[in-house]
Amino acid sequence: MQIFFSYILLGISLAAPIGPINAAQLDRGIRKGFFHAWMIGLGAVVADGVYMLIVYMGFVHIIDSPFIKTFLWLFGCFVLLYTGIECIVSRKQVTTDDSRETEPAYQSFLSGFVISITNPLTILFWLGIYGSVLANTASAYGRKDLFLYSSAIFIGLFIWDISMAAVSSGFRRFFDRNILSSISIISGLVMIGFGLYFGTQGIRLLL
Repeated sequence: MQIFFSYILLGISLAAPIGPINAAQLDRGIRKGFFHAWMIGLGAVVADGVYMLIVYMGFVHIIDSPFIKTFLWLFGCFVLLYTGIECIVSRKQVTTDDSRETEPAYQSFLSGFVISITNPLTILFWLGIYGSVLANTASAYGRKDLFLYSSAIFIGLFIWDISMAAVSSGFRRFFDRNILSSISIISGLVMIGFGLYFGTQGIRLLL
């Protein structure tokens, strides 16, 4: 059981560092509330599941090809630049009351999924860290425990997803509109920064 909980902590620690998804959740929670922020994270978790399945089934060569890497860098650049600019432009929609701008939940889910699935840093994680986890778990405990400990990682990801959604939506009650707008701007700038980095890496691969 202790090993199981250690893998849950691994999932939390993997999701915790600041990145495009956390920035998107922060902005969406401030502007649209807990549920939409949670759906952003849920989309990202599903994308993680796709890459986990690819690594688990041994199809690493598919996403490790130069063409796929270049496409993901450049498309990820476009997605993050668009989302980051949208965050900054939409900062005036932030209010401190309980009103919410109506938006289908699937849009938030798709946004989180696309940001995560096109994030090459996500690929590097699943190829590197999760690949080594698979190897160590298979050699130490056997393949029968791979699913159990992989599920523990997912539990950790879900815990962080819910925590980020709660924190970001809770900001509305404690800060005034100017502070909330500033947080949205910072979140947008973080995503734009990652987008520019992705674009630079994609251009380098092309050249």
